[in-house]
Amino acid sequence: MKNNVHPIKWIPILITTVIAGTLDIIAACINAWLSNDVMPDRVLAYIASGIWGKAAYNGGPEMIFFGLLFHYIIVFSCAFCFFWLYSRWSLLHRSIAANAVLIAFTAWLVTTQLVLRMSRITVPPFRVSDAVVAIAILIICLGFPIACAASRFIKSGYPMEP
Repeated sequence: MKNNVHPIKWIPILITTVIAGTLDIIAACINAWLSNDVMPDRVLAYIASGIWGKAAYNGGPEMIFFGLLFHYIIVFSCAFCFFWLYSRWSLLHRSIAANAVLIAFTAWLVTTQLVLRMSRITVPPFRVSDAVVAIAILIICLGFPIACAASRFIKSGYPMEP
């Protein structure tokens, strides 16, 4: 009997993390600037404040670095989990668009309901319009790149070893 579960190679996941993470942070910075006149360094300080608290806003370049680092760790976690699931559940092989929405909604739900609440960030009040914009950004910048990469690398057999 042939085992259809194969180990995932790290390079496709890391490449996907860089692409999706970069698209997502650029979109988040543009959205923050257009909607609230917030500059990118403040967006990254906000992310860093999850660990460092309000001190992140008074920090220098190191807080921008930590904000980027934490952001890419979260994106890597999303990519890794989806690649892992995709390699095991053939149901996920049916629709890249459905997967993009699933990835985006899951990332938004985990981030807003788990990560933010466990961090030192003051959780903003829920607004439907903000949630819709955030999920739309996540679908385009996170969901589609991860879903497309998983489909390309796993279905084609590229990152798998028999």
